Amino acid sequence: MKIIECVPNFSEGRDQTVLDALAKAIASVEGAVLLDVDPGRETNRTVFTFVGAPEAVAEAAFQAASVAAGRIDMARHKGAHARMGAMDVCPFVPVSGGATMEDCVTLARQVGKRLGDELGIPVYLYESAASRPERRNLADVRRGEYEGLEARLRDPDWAPDFGPAAFNARSGATAVGARNFLIAYNVNLNTRDRKLANDIALDIREAGRAKRGPDGQILRDAAGEIVRAPGTLPATKAVGWFIPEFGRAQVSINLVDFEQTAPHQAFEEIRRQAARRGLRVTGSELVGLIPRAALLAAGHYYLRAQGRSAGLPEPLVVQLAIASLGLNDVKPFDPNLRVIEYRLGTREQGLRALTVTGFADETSSDSTAPGGGSVAALCGALAASLAAMVANLTVPGASPQVAETMSATAVRAQEIKDRLLRAVDEDTAAFERLIQANRLPRGTDAEQAVRQAAVLDANKGATTVPLGVLELSVEAIRLAAELVDSGLATAVSDVGTGTRVGLAAAEGAYLNVRINLKGIAPDDPTWAASTRRQADGLLQAAREVAAAAWPRIEARIAG
Repeated sequence: MKIIECVPNFSEGRDQTVLDALAKAIASVEGAVLLDVDPGRETNRTVFTFVGAPEAVAEAAFQAASVAAGRIDMARHKGAHARMGAMDVCPFVPVSGGATMEDCVTLARQVGKRLGDELGIPVYLYESAASRPERRNLADVRRGEYEGLEARLRDPDWAPDFGPAAFNARSGATAVGARNFLIAYNVNLNTRDRKLANDIALDIREAGRAKRGPDGQILRDAAGEIVRAPGTLPATKAVGWFIPEFGRAQVSINLVDFEQTAPHQAFEEIRRQAARRGLRVTGSELVGLIPRAALLAAGHYYLRAQGRSAGLPEPLVVQLAIASLGLNDVKPFDPNLRVIEYRLGTREQGLRALTVTGFADETSSDSTAPGGGSVAALCGALAASLAAMVANLTVPGASPQVAETMSATAVRAQEIKDRLLRAVDEDTAAFERLIQANRLPRGTDAEQAVRQAAVLDANKGATTVPLGVLELSVEAIRLAAELVDSGLATAVSDVGTGTRVGLAAAEGAYLNVRINLKGIAPDDPTWAASTRRQADGLLQAAREVAAAAWPRIEARIAG
């Protein structure tokens, strides 16, 4: 299913009854999932984040705009953030499931037309949905803000894309767009001076600061546009402001393409710029949600800076990113609530999310699942975990070349571990599908044919999962065996344990392949024979690697 994100910004950050009404309007639309509400008192602005199928997201955006039109009076609005309307901006962002930018452009136009036709709000399309190049940049669309809107609407060149070219004093105007994921990110300074913060913003933002001639006058090109010196950070918009509730100034940033400029890169550049001015960065603040990749990139950057291995497990990498960026500086940062993939439920769940005791208790019950296949996958994951641990321990103090090799080994071991942990649940799910197939009716010839085909397909699925576990377990054994000689000497018993646990995983997975092949061979002997040869080869490789490692393990321990 296509998943679209919508991140409307409303010009209200103080009246909780209005914010509750907006949240209720969004959550009331079936299929729209409200992920985050991030109000700012000083900015008098709140960012809502919700996701869902395209139709649901479009409807939720319109319903929220309707509430804003009835509950927010722009004629009385004051706030630190640039704004021109009650629902100030409403961007649509492709997230997953094959959602495209074109899908978001279509939604922006549909919602924009409804806002204009049904609510009488002037609407400007921006970013990828823009109707003309000069409207692509949100800052250009919003220039003059609410106070200059009435005059702008009288300019034929700035007639809205939808809605009346007439000033709506209560609701203002709304910019509706389609864009890539934007990270709203503020870096905190140990000063209350807004001018110093803004001075840094001018130096880092992509547009840069205006150039001036010898007489101090701002330079303009032939078309009358301001000539600017490019800033140090591409794909970055920034401004400086002072937030009384935090008691400090901030450099407020929109990272419009975090693959060009990531949060940690912005943080470090602002830290450099602050030091030039005798200032210090105290931390940072995320507004709304952040993609998992951006937070992991920060964690890995600081791991490298500290001379540590990049192959640590994800929760530790995330915690290092949070600590290094000071994301808890002005308010608590919970990655489970602020990382978009975690909010969408892509973190560990099912059997692999149980405690060790919980998994053992579940396995030891009178249910047939989880069984040997899931336990084999868990053993393989533990073998890979031991390899990752020893590689990580070997990095500190090693030569640059060895440290790089060990870090790469740990990263690959983590990948194998994560894949095998998913297989813990996949094996049980495959077994459940086989049970359901066997329960299909078989009263008529047609029903028997359907059931036979379903059982064959489920048997193949129940075979493929442990075959994958077997293949990954061989790689886990190899990684552990390589570390017997090159890893930290005092941890040789750990990688030795990894080779033996990995072998147990391989042999257990092999047994699961074999028993499932019995149900496949009568109906598809060719597939069964091919799979059996593959499994036999993998098992032989696992035994050979583990056997070759054993005398080296004993010799290194004996020392």
